[in-house]
Amino acid sequence: MNHSDPSTLGILSCPGAEFFADQVIRRLGSIYKRRFDRKAQLLASRYHLTEELVMRKMNFDNDIQSSLPYVPGNVSGYRSPKFKVHARHTWFPNGEIKTEILDSVRGKDIYIFQDIENHQPIPFNENAITRVLTVNDHLFSLFVTIDAAIQAGANRINLVLPSFPYARQHKKKGRESLTAARVSEILESLGVERIITLDIHSKEIENSFGKMRLENLHPSLQIIEKLIEIVDISSDDFVVLSPDTGAVDRNKFFANSLHKPLALLYKERDYSKVSKNAAESNITDMRLLGDVKGKTVFMADDMIGTGGTLLKGMKTIREMGAASIVCAVSLPLFSGSAVEDFDEAHKSGLFHRIIGTNAVFHRDLLQKEWYVQADCTSLFAQIISLLHHNRSLSQLLDPRDLVAKRINRQLERMAHGHGPSSPQGPEASASRPPRSSGEGEDPGDSGPFSY
Repeated sequence: MNHSDPSTLGILSCPGAEFFADQVIRRLGSIYKRRFDRKAQLLASRYHLTEELVMRKMNFDNDIQSSLPYVPGNVSGYRSPKFKVHARHTWFPNGEIKTEILDSVRGKDIYIFQDIENHQPIPFNENAITRVLTVNDHLFSLFVTIDAAIQAGANRINLVLPSFPYARQHKKKGRESLTAARVSEILESLGVERIITLDIHSKEIENSFGKMRLENLHPSLQIIEKLIEIVDISSDDFVVLSPDTGAVDRNKFFANSLHKPLALLYKERDYSKVSKNAAESNITDMRLLGDVKGKTVFMADDMIGTGGTLLKGMKTIREMGAASIVCAVSLPLFSGSAVEDFDEAHKSGLFHRIIGTNAVFHRDLLQKEWYVQADCTSLFAQIISLLHHNRSLSQLLDPRDLVAKRINRQLERMAHGHGPSSPQGPEASASRPPRSSGEGEDPGDSGPFSY
């Protein structure tokens, strides 16, 4: 298979995942164009040929391997493939959902995107109506789309689920369901070969897989890039704090990468209670291991749901003398009244910024001064490209050197008098529009790693 010709790669999105899928497609186009141009330059230099001639020969080779008579486009330059698979999604009055694939996918490797936490109004029936979908609606829409791709003759079915369905129901303490495992078994029984997700709540979920594979990505580099814009990471008054014992490994990585001390907030919970909102969390006691007095505190977690646990933790830290708090999450769900609760907390000076990724679609959240969005589409584009061509993922799953270089570059800038690009501290009130990390960058320059 020619690594510069992804003609058998298809991206299919479920209702609500179109925006994220389109961003990944844009990244894929940049990756393949850069790969094509780089290979043409290297071969032209090695064989003492012109780049135009080399490109013509590469396109000729791609035409020979294609099942079509030839691939449409300029024979003397890069020919951008059409990754997107168009589909029609229909919502029936009784709540049933139907997916019709409008392009041929026979023999293709299909990556189906679904954002199960998208609770914005979603258009159906060719934009004739809109519906707000629940997690269960999104999940069944995914089932329908998977089967449509299989019935259309797709070769391999891969899922891109930044937020894994029912991931928080991965263990039982009584007469309750292991729903995360059951969802995994259903997806595997439908014919799914691989799932690509972001910072899955528990790796134990993978134990329920038979032959299905899980690629668990972490947007750590993108978060660090945003953190550098917000605070002075070279300050002696900067500390990394794990919000609970389950997030220790994640925050330990940030502490090691930033060469900062690590503190821990230990929480005791009453699991007979269910957190409904920020005011009704199930935390009964908190204890701090470490020093946060007068410090800028950074803490990272996998997700924000109702946000009650995080807000209560931040309140405790501020009461213990923390000067400023910055949080980062891979999955900014912001369920229920979380956005309003964080609005109030920010106005009262409880925290400075929340860094989240664009893996979960939000509209109003992006207008909040306290929210900063990191772009993780490059992670998914890179891993899709590598998986499609059966190449090693090692360079993508452990880019520690890349993270270290990025931090060292920033420390060198600060040593020459260039500080963070935005003010820090709860008193900073200058508003600026959110900008996604990765704008104007080489998508191949960033990637996830395994903690």
